Parts: sequence; structure tokens; C-alpha cells
Amino acid sequence: MLEHATGDPLDRGGEPTPVHPLPSGHGLRWQPMTLADNGELVALLARIEAYDDPPYRTTVEESAEAFVQVAADIGSARVIGRDSDGIPRAYAIVRVRPTNGTVRALWDGGVDPQWRRRGIGAALLEWQLAATREALAGSGHDGALAVVHVEESMSDAQEMLEAAGFTATRWYTEMRRDLSLPIPQVELKSQLSVEPWDPALDDAVRRAHNDAFKDQWGAELHTPETWVQGRTYFAPSWSFVALDRTSDRAQVAGYLISGRYEGDWPAQGWTEGYTEILGVRTEWRGMRVATALLTAAMRAYAADGMQYAGLGVDFSEPGGNYGLFGQLGYEPTRGSLLFTRTI
Repeated sequence: MLEHATGDPLDRGGEPTPVHPLPSGHGLRWQPMTLADNGELVALLARIEAYDDPPYRTTVEESAEAFVQVAADIGSARVIGRDSDGIPRAYAIVRVRPTNGTVRALWDGGVDPQWRRRGIGAALLEWQLAATREALAGSGHDGALAVVHVEESMSDAQEMLEAAGFTATRWYTEMRRDLSLPIPQVELKSQLSVEPWDPALDDAVRRAHNDAFKDQWGAELHTPETWVQGRTYFAPSWSFVALDRTSDRAQVAGYLISGRYEGDWPAQGWTEGYTEILGVRTEWRGMRVATALLTAAMRAYAADGMQYAGLGVDFSEPGGNYGLFGQLGYEPTRGSLLFTRTI
């Protein structure tokens, strides 16, 4: 029997609401996962990542971001399963959030490699489904799109998701650009300039981002609160803003936000500056703004001794065209998939 299979409270900013319990029969004691469990969660993630070998390693600081309650969320839930010795062997997280006119349920989870092939992963998916439905109940939203990100090499996880009614929807490719190669010089029109990151422009960049990505698949239109989430490894000295100074008041034409993920470098086998977000607003497309931002970032990465510039691209089908990134010398390294299911 599964001990204490009471599920995880669903946070709505008020009193927690219990969700459907997990199935029994997996020899684990399940309990709500809180920030107090973060250290043990990271140890579990370390075992999972050492076995699956994704091109990243989760730090304590990154993991802690999963426990931040955001007012925009319809609901969130977290659960952890421990063995008889109290060692965490599995976990699952659900966060349900309105996104650009739709609702997305972001699912994350994992099982200790020593405890796989026991049905725990499928049980977690069922729990996440119940938690998502619980979040939607009474929210005024009729449904949501459940989203799970999986590495290309994890065929077992992909098969499990397909069996649970998920479909591969987006294909992601990680790319890198050798910074020992010459970096092109880019000339912009006289009114345009690429300038170092300025905190005073942060909200203007947020609004520019919402404008640039308003028609993109799955784009999140950020509030000031959600915009600053996930910035544990934000690198201001590697980030840039393209400004149009045609009028008295400068306008944000484009922007590039970088991250410095030193904890990932040993797993990757190289050092890199990573481009998190690159955006150009419609009025300034076709003016080489993206190229100027990318090359400015390359120079900043190289100046700090990085071997590569990294970024990720996604497509609606396998084998997309790398376009500008390919022209600038970026080459693919690893792939992953986004699986979705309508709830």
C-alpha cells in the first residue's frame, strides 16, 4: 500500500485545497513538497540528471524558483515521494497559468533511476492531471493545455507521455557558436544603436517583449511580477538593448537577455554565454537588429573568456531551418521535445 497518499495541497493564495490522492502500491510515502524540501529535491535531481545526462544541472537556487507563488497563477501543486528510509525518490510539480489568451499547465517531475519501471511515472502523470483539473475548477476557465518538456534521448519518457495522451508539438534544438571564429561587424541605421543593459529600461523591455511575441506560439505575456521570475543566473553585462532614438523619447526596438549557467558547463564540456531571450519588434524587423544584438553578445561572452555562444530554437516540426543563427555560425548540439495534451 502507498502510505499517506493524500496528494498535495493546491495553492491559490488562500487556504490550500486537497487534490485527488496518488494511486497506492508504489512503496512510497507522499507528502506536499515545500521550500523546506528543496535541498533534498536538488539531491534527487542530481541523481536523475547524472543518469539521464541532460545538457544542464539544476542548482539549489534554480530549484527554489519552483516554490515561488505568483499571483498570475490559477493554481500550483507540488508533491514528493519518500522511501521507507525517508529518501526522496520521486516528485511532481504543476503550475497552471493564463498565457496569451489561453491557459497552460506546466508539468515537471521525475523518478530516481533506481525506482523506475514500477509505474511511478505514470502515477505522477495521473496526479498532475487531477491537480490541473482541481486548479481549473471554479477558475472560470474551461480547460488548459498541459505542457511537458523532454530531452530527445529520453525515449522511455516520450513513450509514457504518448500513452497518457500527449503529442509532440514543438521540437527544440540547442545550438552553439564557436567564439574563436571572427565575429561580424554590423552597421545599423543612424537612429538605431545597441547599448548595454540598463535596469532603468527593464519594464520598457518587458513591454517590448510582450509586443514582439504577442503572436508567437505559447508566448507568455509578462506582468511585472512574472517578468523578473527565473533570473537567478541573469547576466546583465552580457545583455543588450537596441534603441531607436529617432524621437526625443527612445523606443526599445529589440533586446537580448543572457544567462550565465556555470553549473552546466562541466556537463556540457565547454563554457558559454547563453542567450535566453532575443526579440525584435515588428517595426524594426529586417534592419539587422537581431544580428547586431547577437554579435554584441558574442563579443561580451568572448571578452569574459567564454568558448561558445549558446541559444535554443524551436520549430513546429522536426528539421526546421536555422536561418540567421546558421548564417552566424551556430551549430546544433542537443535536441528536446515539447509534449502537449488538452485538458
